[in-house]
Amino acid sequence: MAEQALPPLGRPDPRVFHGLGGVDRDPSVVCIGFFDGVHRGHQTIIRRAVRRGAELGVRSVVVTFDRHPLEVVNPGSMPKLLMTPARRARSLAAQGPDLVVVVPFDDELRHWSADEFVDRVLVSPLQAREVVVGANFRYGHKAAGDVATLADVGPAKGFTAVGVTLLALGDVVLSSTEIRAAVEAGQVEDARRMLGRPHFVDGVVVRGDQRGAGLGFPTANLQVDPRIAVPARGVYAGLFHPPDGATVPAVTSVGINPTFGGSELRVEAHLLDTDADLYGVAAALDFRHHLREERTYTVVDDLVAQMHLDRNQARRLLTVDRHG
Repeated sequence: MAEQALPPLGRPDPRVFHGLGGVDRDPSVVCIGFFDGVHRGHQTIIRRAVRRGAELGVRSVVVTFDRHPLEVVNPGSMPKLLMTPARRARSLAAQGPDLVVVVPFDDELRHWSADEFVDRVLVSPLQAREVVVGANFRYGHKAAGDVATLADVGPAKGFTAVGVTLLALGDVVLSSTEIRAAVEAGQVEDARRMLGRPHFVDGVVVRGDQRGAGLGFPTANLQVDPRIAVPARGVYAGLFHPPDGATVPAVTSVGINPTFGGSELRVEAHLLDTDADLYGVAAALDFRHHLREERTYTVVDDLVAQMHLDRNQARRLLTVDRHG
């Protein structure tokens, strides 16, 4: 499977609806889940729904939620996310459905029974004719509903239910949890294989200490939402994505700058082919290759020498990526 392109976050996508109230009540094939990361397993499920919609001559609709359910059900236990909500909605739309509906997950919804959930999400607003979900899908208060219960109630409600077997790469079943663990361990190559694209983070370029410029390696300091998973402390090769849709090769440091006594975790990218003023720009960084762990240097010249090596290695790896 070819890698998925990084969807831009420019103008709002007209296929993305927030809430069910404004959606036309037309027959649908519905695919539903949180879909954090929109990884290869998610893509398989969504493509099934898109294909079935075409076969049945009805629209295909992906339903997701505006926040992780644990944020409401068990505050404080929510895992780091692989995507911002805006990026997730745009990435779901890029898979080809006719609509993406982002449903607010609030305290009222968490208390809906399984039957209420079916009626108020799948039947009344979306007129579901077929519902496509992952084999581990759960719904309703205290996760009382599963694929079997969905299949049982479906005929009386006018739809059939399909549970798609979870995709595996080798002996690893793909899941957001597995990918999150790889990212947080710095194993960005493994995350890339499971996602079908590099892991990336969105943020805004803010002013840092400007120490890199003094060393000959100016950096863009990306302020990232603390709810988003960033790779383990270390140095990575990847691409910087400004809002104009271009890409710039980058060497990114995730760490605290221990050589200079830092303590705050930062995501700082040295951009290889531009010296543009990017302060205040909303951008994204992706992580394609792990170059090395973060180190402390007693001699600054040794750090500078290593940064030259990092830059050269990143150029080689990213050139191979580009030309296959």
